[in-house]
This record gives sequence, C-alpha cells and structure tokens, in this order.
Amino acid sequence: MKKLILLFIVVLAFFLRVYKVDEVPPSLYWDEASLGYNAYSIATTLHDEHGEFLPIQRFMAFGDYKPPGYIYAAAVSIKLFGLSEFSIRLPSVLAGTLLVVVCYFLVKELGLGKKSAFIASTILAISPWSLQMSRAAFEGNLATLFSGLGILFFLIAVRTKSVSRYLLSSLFFAAAMYTFNSHRVFVPLIITALGLIYLKDILNQKRKLIVFGLALIFLLAPLFPYLTTKESRLRFEEVSWTKDLTPIELSNRRIETDGNTLLAKIIHNRRVIWGQEFLKHYFDHFKADFLFISGDINERLSTRTVGVLYLIELPFLLIGLYFLIKNKSKTAAILFAWLILSPVPAAMARETPHALRFLNVLPVFQIITAVGIGLALKIKYLKFIIPALYLLSFSYYIFDYYNFYPTRSAGYWQYGYKEAVKEVSRLEDQYPCVWVTEDAGRPYIYFLLYNKYPPEKYWANRNVSRDWFGFWTVHNFDKYYFGTNPGTCLKVNYVDNKFIITDL
Repeated sequence: MKKLILLFIVVLAFFLRVYKVDEVPPSLYWDEASLGYNAYSIATTLHDEHGEFLPIQRFMAFGDYKPPGYIYAAAVSIKLFGLSEFSIRLPSVLAGTLLVVVCYFLVKELGLGKKSAFIASTILAISPWSLQMSRAAFEGNLATLFSGLGILFFLIAVRTKSVSRYLLSSLFFAAAMYTFNSHRVFVPLIITALGLIYLKDILNQKRKLIVFGLALIFLLAPLFPYLTTKESRLRFEEVSWTKDLTPIELSNRRIETDGNTLLAKIIHNRRVIWGQEFLKHYFDHFKADFLFISGDINERLSTRTVGVLYLIELPFLLIGLYFLIKNKSKTAAILFAWLILSPVPAAMARETPHALRFLNVLPVFQIITAVGIGLALKIKYLKFIIPALYLLSFSYYIFDYYNFYPTRSAGYWQYGYKEAVKEVSRLEDQYPCVWVTEDAGRPYIYFLLYNKYPPEKYWANRNVSRDWFGFWTVHNFDKYYFGTNPGTCLKVNYVDNKFIITDL
C-alpha cells in the first residue's frame, strides 16, 4: 500500500510537470533556445554550435559559457524524441519529478518517519516553486536533483559504511557542479558541513572518506583549470555586485568625511561594506513577500500570484522549525546547514531574491513543513482543514498558471519567435535576404533552432565577432542578417511586444 501511495505521488508530480509543457510556458526563452540548439548540435554532430568537439568544461554558447550538464541531458532527449520544446524541457521535467522521490528517501534517511516522508514528497509534488522550475529548461533544476542525490547518498554511505554509496555521492555532487554555476559554491559548502556534522562517524571510515575525496577530485579534474580562467569568471562578474564600484566609493567618502583617521579607515573599510552588502542580499531570500506572497519579481521564475511557497505553509514551517531546534539532533543540524548555506551563492548576485539561484534549498522547506504538519495532524479537525487549504491554494495557483500566466508573461519568454520564424520560412524564397531586428534579443538562435539548421552548414557560412567580454555577436548566416540591414530584404521588426514582418 505504501509503495502505491509513493507511486501515485510520483505520477502526480510527473503529470503536473509534463502536461502541456510544450505550450506553457508559452515559448522557449533565449537560454532555453541556446541550450536546445547546442544539444541538437551535439546530438547530430558531437560538436557544439561553434564547432567544438564534445566540450567538457563549458559550452561557449552566447559567450556566457554555460555548464555542460543540461546540454548533454537534452542531447539524449533530442536524440530520442527529436528537436522540440518538449525534448528541450524534458530533462527538467524528469529532474523535478525525481526530486520528489529523493525527498521521500531523504526524509526516511533523516529518521523523520514514513508519514513525514509522504507529506514532504506530496508538498514538493505540488510546490509552485518546483513546478515553475520543472516546466522550463532551467539548468539549476537539474543541478538541484544532483545535489539532492549527492546529499542522500552521502547520508546512506555514512550509515552503511558503503564505498559504492560514497562513490555515487561524489558522482552526483560532481554532476551538480558541471550543471549550474551556483552549485560550484554550494556543493563544497554542504560537503564541508556534512563532514563536520558526521565528523566522529567519518573518522572511523577514513579509507572510505579518502575514496570519496579522490573520486570527487578525479571527476572534477577537467573543471579545475577552467575555474581559474577569465571565461569562468565572466558569468560571475556579469551578475555579481562584487565588481560594482559603489561600495568602494561609499567607503572612501565616509573615511574622508570622518577625517581619514585610522579608526575611520577601520569602521568604513570597504570589506565591512561588502559584508553588509552580502548580508543584505543573503537575507533577501528569507523575506515573507518572496517566500509566501508574490515570489520572484522575474515572471519567468514566478507567476507573481503566489510565493515560492504557499501561504498556508507558513504556520507549519514555523512549527517544524521550533520542533527541530528543540530536538538538537543531527537531522536538525543537516537541515539547518542546508537551509543556511543555500542562499550563499545567490547572495553574491545583484538580483535578489532569486528563485533559481536559491533553488538548491529544495526540498528543505518542504521537509520542515512536513514535520510541522505531522505534529498539527494530531489535532483531529485539522486532518480535514489542512488538505482542504492545500487544495484551495494549489487550485488557485494552477488555474492562473494555465489560463492567465502565459499571456501575462509572454514577453519574459520571448513569445512570438517561433511564429515569426515559421512565417519567414513561408515567405523567404521571394526575397534575396531576411533582416531581423535584435530588439527582442538574440534572434539568430531562434532561426537556427526552429529551422533545425544543420550545424555544419552554420559553421561554414556564419559571420560572427566577439566583444572584449567574450560575448558573441552573429551578424549573419546564410540569407539571415541581424542588426545591420543589408538592403532590400524581408524585414522582421519587433514593436509593442509583437513581431511585424514586412518588405517595406
């Protein structure tokens, strides 16, 4: 019976993530298109869009140097099902579904019981946060599955003293670091925390720990040289506040105002201001508005009608937190370490709170909430009220998600590119060239993707350049021109969030 319940939860999770996934969200946004075409190129030629053979460290893509994990997962999907929105998003669908299974076994491994395991996995199955991330090709969603598996197998390895479990843990931790940049910070932090929590147990398993460490180093060896390059720092510097001059200028002004004394230089040291900035961005991720009311300000990452958690979960989250704090167990230490360390990578970025960069916290919130619900269910009448409130919250979210969210968020998803490419394909034979505006962002990738343009042909006739930061600009390929209008062409403009095709 218990296996059937878990199967039902997993089937529900999969259905909620896969149903109309090629239609909602309404379009592939540019990073999805880039992941998709690079995966298509790998699946058909074993080279990326720039002609590089099976990249291991990174994919150049737009010049943003994407980690390779999701692209290889999507390449398998595309090989099996062909190039489509469905196949590009399928790895994320499966990652979100499998995380529900991981959540169930994590709760059991943490000693919180089967009841809490069923509750936590059900909460995660219908979570607006997980659903939002699992229905688009978000690298962070796949990396979150890998990190979760790494943690799960580490806990099992410590308990069973199994070398194979340690090896699996190292494999999944490494996979997370090859999949999303934030996990290159989070994984070392959580491994350190787990090591400290289980220090006594690990000291009795020194040889197995050495195997774990050596396996992890071996798996990450190709990545280490890359992490020291300018390329690897590019994405970090693009999104991070640490390169802003404002804290330095503020420090200098305050020191000058206070007379350039030694005390002023200590109090107003730029490192103090950087610390304050970090804490500000860190605690942004625990704001009630983000967690329970309206979610992420970016409508790709949130519907903005609910928080990343349901409001109904707030009291049970607090009850669960109180229970865990009171018990002072290793289970509590693991969950709190996971919770506290998860926002660290996201806190280094300008845009906070950020639902994708903080996604590695899943399924901690759901596990703690499940503990609180388990305690609350001891009150008889709550056995009916809690499920009813969850059903109401979920129904409100899912109805909006399918009926209103696609229209409301269309601009965030670069909606219209697919239709524009289809219409251009119908008309282009009548014109010597096609000019496409760049106002909607990175048009070339959509013409490659939706035309299933052969990568070898693209390499041979493209005209590209790179700026000082390493970003690629595709000026033209074949008869398609971007940015500069070469003359009498079929023209694709973008006005008021609509593509307009004309020969004028």
